[in-house]
Amino acid sequence: MTVSGNLRTLLISQIPNLRAFAYSLCGNSDEADDLVQETLMRSWANIESFQEGTNLRAWLFTILRNAFYSERRRRRNEVDNGEGEAETRLVDIPRQDSHMDFQDFRAALADLPEEQREALILVGASGFSYEEAAEICGCRVGTVKSRVSRARRRLIELLALENAGEFSNDATSEAVLSLAGTASSQFQRR
Repeated sequence: MTVSGNLRTLLISQIPNLRAFAYSLCGNSDEADDLVQETLMRSWANIESFQEGTNLRAWLFTILRNAFYSERRRRRNEVDNGEGEAETRLVDIPRQDSHMDFQDFRAALADLPEEQREALILVGASGFSYEEAAEICGCRVGTVKSRVSRARRRLIELLALENAGEFSNDATSEAVLSLAGTASSQFQRR
């Protein structure tokens, strides 16, 4: 199958979304860039398996997610040598409240179990529907809804908020938090 120019353009247009998702999974911009590059290489090598007219974004996110977990399994037996610890202690955190709020948010997000964080990022920050997120994660829609609900409740608890409106005016964090009750009440009604 020859790759159409349109498909090539669509693939390239997904790079910012892939990078954001990769960063949310690994929390390191260098690792995220490597993960996106691996995703693009795998997708390009297997482009003939993609069916035009289907959801390219979901296909790419699935490849990225699989690459992340494959790398995680490979690293499971590696020993952490502590590189980078000194650099993190030397960082001078800016005094702006919004930056500090975002740092708190990132720390709280990192404390969530991987499955919950992944579901929350896919639905809350990346804009996937529950159905698309379930397809990417390889689980049922109800499982994704449950993970998102538990993740939102836990974030609000970790950040000691009564609701997402108390957080900064950062649109991404508000989208991810978006009042725990919204998703959990929809899930509980079903």
